[in-house]
Amino acid sequence: QVQLVESGGGLVQAGGSLRLSCAAEGRAFSTYARGWFRQAPGKEREFVAAISWNGATTSSADSVKGRFTISRDNVENTVHLQMNSLKPEDTAVYYCAAGKAVSIFTSGPGGMDYWGKGTLVTVSS
Repeated sequence: QVQLVESGGGLVQAGGSLRLSCAAEGRAFSTYARGWFRQAPGKEREFVAAISWNGATTSSADSVKGRFTISRDNVENTVHLQMNSLKPEDTAVYYCAAGKAVSIFTSGPGGMDYWGKGTLVTVSS
């Protein structure tokens, strides 16, 4: 069974840090771009960050630039999202995804091939 499994969410104070991980199970995703979306209560799912299959290209939303860093380990089949200087507006369910290219991630959630079930990040003020 092919699945993406997120971990690392939780409750943190504003200004703090969290590191999300996304493990791929059931198949190798080494040729897929990987990345993250998030969805806050009452809002649409939005792009956060993505990384190409070989790590050479990354992209992130303007709202997280300079604070969030995406990385991947194709040996471990895992992608990480290091989140620093967290703000209350970062509170959301964070979803891991796999798609064919970074450009598809930046176009929105509709073009993803695989999704995780999400992990909740809550940032208190």
